[in-house]
Amino acid sequence: MSVLNFKIPQSWCRLPGILTVAWFALLFATDAVAQSALFTPEQKARLIELTRQDPVAKAEFAKLQALADAALSATPNPIKKIQTEGKLAGDPVKIATETAFRDMRALFALGYAYEITGETKYAEKTRAFILAWAETNQPTGDPIDETSLEPLLVAYDQTRATFPADARTAADRYLHKIVAAEWGARQVTNNWQSHRLKIIGLAAYVLRDETQIARALQGFKDQIAVNLNADGSSLDFRDRDALHYHVYDLEPLLTLAITAQNHGLNLYDYPGKDGASLRRSVHFLIPFCIGEREHHEFVNSKVAFDRKRAANGEKAYQVGRLFRPEEGFKALSLAAFLDHSVDPVVTKLAGQNTNLMGAWTLILVRAGREK
Repeated sequence: MSVLNFKIPQSWCRLPGILTVAWFALLFATDAVAQSALFTPEQKARLIELTRQDPVAKAEFAKLQALADAALSATPNPIKKIQTEGKLAGDPVKIATETAFRDMRALFALGYAYEITGETKYAEKTRAFILAWAETNQPTGDPIDETSLEPLLVAYDQTRATFPADARTAADRYLHKIVAAEWGARQVTNNWQSHRLKIIGLAAYVLRDETQIARALQGFKDQIAVNLNADGSSLDFRDRDALHYHVYDLEPLLTLAITAQNHGLNLYDYPGKDGASLRRSVHFLIPFCIGEREHHEFVNSKVAFDRKRAANGEKAYQVGRLFRPEEGFKALSLAAFLDHSVDPVVTKLAGQNTNLMGAWTLILVRAGREK
């Protein structure tokens, strides 16, 4: 049986909306602050039901809650300037950022622990982490660095209703700074722009900023036109000769498309030039994930930094290495929110996934999409 199959009450089958990988409704409240910007109350109800009744979901949540419990005694470790982009593995500056990003894993766990249990201790600790980052971190507008702030945006959406007014103002100001920095940076057409639009879009939905939401959605449409090709390949695949970068391009676009879908917009099938679409680019990946096709990575990459990483001994960037099917798991799991036809591939790849966040994504898919 598919790992995405599960039984739900018949009445739920008529509920609207598709869940994104990142967010659920905070409360069954209706005011603008208490209501989650990114999910519906029905989606939250399905998740809670799964974690109480389904053995697999219950076990995965137990692992996630254990991380959240450990985070309760942790001290936030924000960094003033995030710096990973353009840095080789082993660079002390990159290591410092990666150390600070342990906070993102803590926020991921804390947000969902609060979402499912409603225990205030998780919301309070989430608030401590977010306010520490809001006070310390200075956004630069580099989307490759700031894309990793996604768990913070998610956790804030999950707990924003619990923030006192002054704390909410401080956190909102931080998100506005992130958005302004991203728009203020040079706009491009490769994966950088895909990650930029994801960051802006998520922050804009959390802030209920209709102007920025509209700009992000228009940016998505513009990106489909210049980044994806009619055959399903992407600009990044052609420039880097690597499915690694095709996947890295799809993941943020899928995240934003899922969020938009939950607000009634179908971006998954938005047409680019000559019939290009996000759906078509997802399906371009599938043959490489089921063993029908192979690809040797980075052989004809046009980017010098790829060769520098290979020379630095970084395994993922070795010239000529075979793309591994499991590398497409995250992108295809995200696509499963929008496209049931990818279920067999996701089910196949799920057996090769040992990552807690990957396993949790499958629970979110099961909880979030319509049957």
